[in-house]
Amino acid sequence: MPRPHTKQPLPPATAIGSPLLFAFCLLLINNKSHNSPPPPAPAGHRVRRRLAMASTAPASSLSTPLLSGSAAPARAANGHHATNHHHNGDSDASARDDGGGDPFAFLSPEDGPPPRGRGASPADPFRNGTPGWGGGAYAWARTLLLLPVAAVRLALFGLAIAVGYAATWVALRGWADARGRPREGTGPMPAWRRSLMWVTRISARCILFAFGYQWIRKKGRPAPRELAPIVVSNHVSYIEPIFFFYELFPTIVSSESHDALPFVGTIIRAMQVIYVDRFSPASRKAAVNEIKARTAPLIALDLVNRKAACNSFPRVLLFPEGTTTNGRFLLSFQHGAFIPGYPVQPVVIRYPHVHFDQSWGNISLLKLMFKMFTQFHNFMEVEYLPVVYPPEIKQENALHFAENTSYAMARALNVLPTSYSYGDSMIMARAVEAEKANCSNYMVEMAWVKDVYGVSTAEAMELLEHFLAMNPDNEGRVKAQDFWAHFGLDCSPLCKKIFHYFDFDIKESITFRQFLVGCAHLRKQPLFQGACETAFEKCMDPETSDISRAQLADVLRLSMLLPSDDGMLKLFQTFDVDGDEKISRDDFITCIGRFPFLIAFFAAPINGEVYIEIV
Repeated sequence: MPRPHTKQPLPPATAIGSPLLFAFCLLLINNKSHNSPPPPAPAGHRVRRRLAMASTAPASSLSTPLLSGSAAPARAANGHHATNHHHNGDSDASARDDGGGDPFAFLSPEDGPPPRGRGASPADPFRNGTPGWGGGAYAWARTLLLLPVAAVRLALFGLAIAVGYAATWVALRGWADARGRPREGTGPMPAWRRSLMWVTRISARCILFAFGYQWIRKKGRPAPRELAPIVVSNHVSYIEPIFFFYELFPTIVSSESHDALPFVGTIIRAMQVIYVDRFSPASRKAAVNEIKARTAPLIALDLVNRKAACNSFPRVLLFPEGTTTNGRFLLSFQHGAFIPGYPVQPVVIRYPHVHFDQSWGNISLLKLMFKMFTQFHNFMEVEYLPVVYPPEIKQENALHFAENTSYAMARALNVLPTSYSYGDSMIMARAVEAEKANCSNYMVEMAWVKDVYGVSTAEAMELLEHFLAMNPDNEGRVKAQDFWAHFGLDCSPLCKKIFHYFDFDIKESITFRQFLVGCAHLRKQPLFQGACETAFEKCMDPETSDISRAQLADVLRLSMLLPSDDGMLKLFQTFDVDGDEKISRDDFITCIGRFPFLIAFFAAPINGEVYIEIV
């Protein structure tokens, strides 16, 4: 009666009783090392066994292959130093399977715990403090009382928009191209056209009056354009651009999407806007160059390719936070306003209030406008701060210049500067779109993540899509079962070790911040890129130079992972980035770069373990 088929790993080579069988195993290993296919197995029952070969290469250099003839000990997959498998094979196998140790120790030449990062900030710079449409008896009584006033204000708002649009259209007539933009090479707007724009500026003040800003308290004065050609301000609401249009009539930096807005797009074009795509490095560079050209001092005119004097252009206004906040925090500044290296004048905006938070945070534009129309008066304070000059050390201009300006504004506002950025607002907006609860829990302090780990907003958004697909709970946390189900796997001992690497606070669940920081930390390990290349070389078919589904299954068995057929298909599709039913080198590197924790599944072949079939 034939013995039943078994998939359980047997003891290492020294424990195999038959010398003939042991010699046959070594022959198979030698064949594998020369990239030759194993001999065809005869028909009949086959027993699968795993044979571990200790890696002997030092793990201190990416240029050194992970398998060599050196006698130095290497790290095994369980995070401990590999020992001689001819004597301690059983203990090593048990250490690997019991769930202890660091699954990524082979990626770093030094022992150490996984990264814990800094604690998540409890701040939420985007939360609007105004309650819903009601807000209590006083709010309802005020709204009902001011409904007739709101109707009058709405009429004034519409009239001001119409008059301002008409004046702007006349000012642009014959000076703009077919799209309404200034013609190429026309230079600054002529003086008579700028004079005509005063009608639009008065209309902007009427719009502020309609929104309840009957008077605006101002402190300080704008510095001369020759002294500070760039103005930066905190960004709380859509009110600031309207105010600065009336007060300074500056040039602004804007997304091209705003150009298509009715009425607003025409007025923006009259401000000789500098268009930028914030996700395009080339567009951002071009915008910075244009800011330099428009704000260059007269002594540097020979260095810029402009026909007219730069002082004919209006000063440039930027909101370095890149998006609106609730006014109680400052986001990390983008550097576009500071790269040119010219003096800037900071301006801080405050909206003192008791019942109505005027910030444009997590509140719809329609609701915000309605509440503004139904207030007796909306308070606004504008303070012009002293001019901030760039540091003398040229190499440190942008970073230190932005920090100095941020601290000056934070002190004036009496608020805290944070490491949140526009990327966090995008992350939270995507969580809101996915109808998740407590969406602020998904924020990661993107400026800090980018500075420490070099992760872009686009990369964070890509990981967020996968995290949202892992069924996070109401607190924005994902459990291990849901995490690995996304990849078609169960919680094996190795999977638990990997998950615990992300679970910094040991809550048996992880946040998106922990997921993002953990992945970024793994990508920065000194041996990560070399491990990826070695893993592919060890696992690929030498004839086709790719990894098949069966070969991937063999690698998973080395790590004691036995997914179901559906799970195996799901994991294979994760690696098969281009969907051609095979894992090429580009597929493998792309997938591991996206999900670097999957490299732990390939620790066995990286450390010299091979999977063989014994007949």
